Amino acid sequence: MPIRICVAGATGWTGSAIVKKILESEDFELAGAIARQTAGRDLGETFGSKAAGIKIAGSFNETLASSPQVLIDYTSSESIKERTLAALDAGVRVVIGTSGLTAADYNEIDAKAQEKQLGVIAAGNFSITAALAKHFSLLAAKYLPSWEIIDYASAGKKDAPSGTTLELAEELGQVAQPQMEVPVEQTFGFKGARGATIAGSQVHSLRLPGFIIAFETIFGLPDERLTIRHDAGAGAAPYVAGTLLAAQKVMELTGLTRGMDRLIFPA
Repeated sequence: MPIRICVAGATGWTGSAIVKKILESEDFELAGAIARQTAGRDLGETFGSKAAGIKIAGSFNETLASSPQVLIDYTSSESIKERTLAALDAGVRVVIGTSGLTAADYNEIDAKAQEKQLGVIAAGNFSITAALAKHFSLLAAKYLPSWEIIDYASAGKKDAPSGTTLELAEELGQVAQPQMEVPVEQTFGFKGARGATIAGSQVHSLRLPGFIIAFETIFGLPDERLTIRHDAGAGAAPYVAGTLLAAQKVMELTGLTRGMDRLIFPA
């Protein structure tokens, strides 16, 4: 039987690409679509095509009558936690593609998921190639003692660092702590120029026109460097396959799983 999916942010950049793929798929069935600005309209008409017979909802509760099994959420950090907890209370598993949640938010979500014996998968980036770049960075950190991270995004991106980079820095901190010849607190001039310290790693966020989103982990040794970098283009296609893979995997899990790489390289 196809997995019944509700998509929050269904008319957004990534959400709309996921919705279109679900409508073409035999493995999934679209059980609901949430988009506050276009609530009440037919989903197909919002895409400029023929009517799909699916009315866009303004809230998650409006979709419960169609019995979704999984909520895929690509909205904003302001609403994602509340909607995730509501979904779990309703017996619905969740795939989170929205960045901006804190460690405390994730702890609360994990506790609720464990209580309800349901799965939640959250990733700062559902691109499979981005997951590989993260995995290789974590592997390199076991052998190379010094690194820093550069986070690139468009000028209009509000969160810094991106969810992808935050996830990477936090997990690098679980592997090892990078060695620093001059600790940040001993820096002369402007200490902020050394970036933000996240779980021991220095992270530098660039926000400029011309970038979409990218990150690189730079490892340094005497007389050599290793750079592991991922660049995303202007389309949402790279995130669709990974998100739908997560929608399948979440049916088998209990509690919170963070990171697309955990689905490709299970612990």
